[in-house]
Amino acid sequence: MKLVSFIQDGQALYGLVQGEAYVAPSAGFLDRYPDLKAVLAANALADLQADVQKGGQRVAPAQVQAQAVIPAPGKVICVGLNYKTHVAETKRPDSEHPSLFLRFADSLAAHGDEVLRPEFSERFDWEGELAFVIGKGGRHIAAADAFDHIAGYTCFNDVSVRDWQRHTHQFTPGKNFPGTGPLGPFLLTRDEVPDVTQLTLQTRLNGQVVQHASLADLIFDIPTIVAYISRFTPLSPGDVIATGTPGGVGDRREPPLYMKEGDVVEVEITGLGVLRNRIGTDRSAR
Repeated sequence: MKLVSFIQDGQALYGLVQGEAYVAPSAGFLDRYPDLKAVLAANALADLQADVQKGGQRVAPAQVQAQAVIPAPGKVICVGLNYKTHVAETKRPDSEHPSLFLRFADSLAAHGDEVLRPEFSERFDWEGELAFVIGKGGRHIAAADAFDHIAGYTCFNDVSVRDWQRHTHQFTPGKNFPGTGPLGPFLLTRDEVPDVTQLTLQTRLNGQVVQHASLADLIFDIPTIVAYISRFTPLSPGDVIATGTPGGVGDRREPPLYMKEGDVVEVEITGLGVLRNRIGTDRSAR
């Protein structure tokens, strides 16, 4: 299944992608499960599919406003430095454990949103990534059981304000400007991805490939990430975990290359669609 969240006529909805259309469930189903987090928490994906098949409301994507596939996750946990190529270009030492940082929910954006570079920064960078969404919560999850806790996979762009990221050793400021983390265009359920290591990630800036990697190249694989994170914090349905970016970020190029107003950035992962966003400028600080 391909799952989406969107707004139609001011109402937050969700549903399935069927062909070129989105199909929302019945009003009764929405009353019971107001968002995808609630569906995941109730283990009701099969019920959602059955409800939609009975005759859901079909809408054209162009007639609605896309949302991040999980609009308000309880946690957004990002893994940094998780490809050898990215570790090499940053000249950082290898780590014994995953390097983690957090994003706020309001830092997420949707497929098609304009992602705004703060006017006072000139170092606005891309980071194409695979993200996964927790379907079944838990604590102290064994690596062998990790995939049982995953609802599905999606594309993520961990857009980074590099100068603010580098103010100190803490990543938080540069990773949490509002609307700088596009997540989408849809969530592909885990049953449709038999082997995540067979997926390929590509990031393009104005049509030019700037990142290309296999998900098999992750330093810390998904089971390791789930097991490690769940040792210190409980994972809940709807939590989003981003797995890290490969080499090729703009900040480490010679000369550096950053995104500017009018640029189009795309993250494409095998079977997960193309997450596309145009870059704008946030002038609100004037």
